[in-house]
Amino acid sequence: MTDLVNVKNLEIETIKNLKNSKATNTLRAYNADFRDFSNFCNQNGFNEMPTSPKVLSLYLTHLSSTSKYSTLKRRIASIGVLHKMKGYYVDTKHPIIVENLMGIKRKNGVNQKGKKPLLINDLKLLINVLNEKQKNIDKKLRDKAILLIGFSGGFRRSELVQLEYDDIEFVTEGVKIFIKRSKTDQSGQGTTKGIPYFKNAIYCPVNALKAWLTHQNLKNGKIFKVSDKSVALIIKKYSNLANLDSNKYAGHSLRSGFATSAAEAGAEERSIMAMTGHKSTEMVRRYIKEANLFKNNALNKINI
Repeated sequence: MTDLVNVKNLEIETIKNLKNSKATNTLRAYNADFRDFSNFCNQNGFNEMPTSPKVLSLYLTHLSSTSKYSTLKRRIASIGVLHKMKGYYVDTKHPIIVENLMGIKRKNGVNQKGKKPLLINDLKLLINVLNEKQKNIDKKLRDKAILLIGFSGGFRRSELVQLEYDDIEFVTEGVKIFIKRSKTDQSGQGTTKGIPYFKNAIYCPVNALKAWLTHQNLKNGKIFKVSDKSVALIIKKYSNLANLDSNKYAGHSLRSGFATSAAEAGAEERSIMAMTGHKSTEMVRRYIKEANLFKNNALNKINI
């Protein structure tokens, strides 16, 4: 006779599977989005879970005067995912939501004023000021490796801080770095990035990484032992010292700086995507468009 199934245990395991389907940072972002929605519901007497398309639409209108269009879309997605994880369903494609979003888009537009990319010449300024003014040898070697590896590999902050000693392999051409999991690789298939030696040793990411590992005598575990927020603070710190406006830069500036600099240098779209790990061409084409703003400007043909 077949044993009776313990439904409660199955429910618990199912919830665990649902949580494991998302990266820790992704779940953290979902929960942060839902907390804001929860506050809105509590303040206005709405039920937060399960919610309804009408309440979600009101929430979008509430956000629309202060939030970017991309934020609205992300909040809706987060609320929908967390409903599924709790065993509820909310129709995030309901016409009252879709039509409201379209109206908000028409009224406010979708232009986003993001943080500036840290382009190659600005990166050199940061490395120069780091070499000159950072007297703590531990921080000097660590921060230099973070900036140069982060830029040259087009890394997300979350990828950079998760790197472990066993993920790297120095070869004749440079260093191979294995990314076990990323935002666009939730199943954890992994990918390998190759970073070559640079001709100028001062700005060479491979040399910087070797110097940091040798100094630490690191043979296992995390390479940098910093948080993703620390990466942003490091960029801002040296931007200030280099007399750049640190408010315009963030952790993403290394990644976007690589993509934009590579596009300026004539790198192909697919080559940039191979390094950054972008699955969609949309964002990469934005970097290329930015890089070509003056390079392929029609006014260059006019002599005044």
